[in-house]
Amino acid sequence: MKKMISRRNFLKAAGAVSAAGVLAACGSSSSSTAASTGSSTAGSTAPAASGKVYYLNFKPEQDEAWQNLAAKYTESTGVPVTVVTAAANQYETTLMSEMEKSEAPTLFQVNGPVGLANWKDYCYDLSGSALYSELTSDSFALKDGDAVAGIAYVIETYGIIYNKELLTAAGYTQDDITSFDTLKAVADDIQARKDELGIQGAFTSAGMDASSDWRYKTHLANLPIYYEYKADGISSTDAIKGTYLDNYKQIFDLYITDSTCDPTVLASKTGNDAVAEFVNKQAVFYQNGTWAYTDIKDLGDDNLGMIPIYIGADGEENQGLCTGSENFWCVNNNSSEEDIQATLDFIHWCVSSEEGTAAMADDMGFVIPFKSAKAPTNPLNVISDEYVASGKTPVDWCFSTMPSEEWKNMLGSALTAYAAGTGTWDDVVSAFVDNWATEYQLANG
Repeated sequence: MKKMISRRNFLKAAGAVSAAGVLAACGSSSSSTAASTGSSTAGSTAPAASGKVYYLNFKPEQDEAWQNLAAKYTESTGVPVTVVTAAANQYETTLMSEMEKSEAPTLFQVNGPVGLANWKDYCYDLSGSALYSELTSDSFALKDGDAVAGIAYVIETYGIIYNKELLTAAGYTQDDITSFDTLKAVADDIQARKDELGIQGAFTSAGMDASSDWRYKTHLANLPIYYEYKADGISSTDAIKGTYLDNYKQIFDLYITDSTCDPTVLASKTGNDAVAEFVNKQAVFYQNGTWAYTDIKDLGDDNLGMIPIYIGADGEENQGLCTGSENFWCVNNNSSEEDIQATLDFIHWCVSSEEGTAAMADDMGFVIPFKSAKAPTNPLNVISDEYVASGKTPVDWCFSTMPSEEWKNMLGSALTAYAAGTGTWDDVVSAFVDNWATEYQLANG
């Protein structure tokens, strides 16, 4: 009998991924609006294998690279590999739909402990797999008791990406920005002189369309959670206090006032809008991560910088970039034995072979936590490495402990209304604090 999908007990967070020696989504791309499907079955020079692979990919920005890599594997082995890429912000919905089909994904992903709570009964134990043996650290394994339910396949970093040329033209360098106060001073000055500088705003539009709102309801919201957890000495909670929500407000206010557009239109602004504004040199600053490199690389590697997201918390001068993973591969244990083995073989090849590691580093821009990893060419990863080397403390990805996707959606709605002037910051606080407790209780029955 096919297992039914349900909301399961919330699992205590396993702790943030260590960034020592390894630097990185995270997140969905702003450039994808519909699911993409590809199957690599033609051109095989090897006998057809008994198993097949169906990968439901989370990252639209890497769709083409995965399609190409799947085709290479099929050509080499004869194993059919199908890659379906979910639209931005639609992964969980797509996964639920696809898992109900007779030809369900053999390979999927969860975003951490909370995502695993829904899908742990579908996860093949990877503890004895060749993939698991390739990990550089056990901290990259997502466990359900003694079983290895998922394995992180990419470590990523996000912060505030900036255009060095524009920042220099405004009379500043990265060294001038070491705290929220200095960030605000620089941004305010740039915004006041935007016509003189030939730009539209200090920051790209903080779009609250579904292709972009995750940058604020998830990634930006991580900062007040991180500092609260740090202050209280915890790694998760059933009731967030909101200690640092005033700090959250001041950085969000800065984003939406020193911007390329009026805050009232942010509900319709997309991730593509932000990318275009940054690439076309209409804004100096753009909050995003290492995964965004393929969208902005036309500016030139030497012109890209990245600084931490400062919110005015004590000690933030020692803060680095936000580093971690919410991308854990899981193998569907409902698949046939042949398909499970074919899937295990495929992902092991991806992280151990010369072709696979080159594609993940060069084409996808990934830092992968495996022994055979190739150093990525993505310059944003180099910057991330430099922060750690200089002694800065990476900010943990605490958003993996957010109680539900619905919590994020309600927070996003409150932020959108606040920016438009139809809601208040008190509504944002309520969405953050009150809804956290409610959603946690729902997840825990």
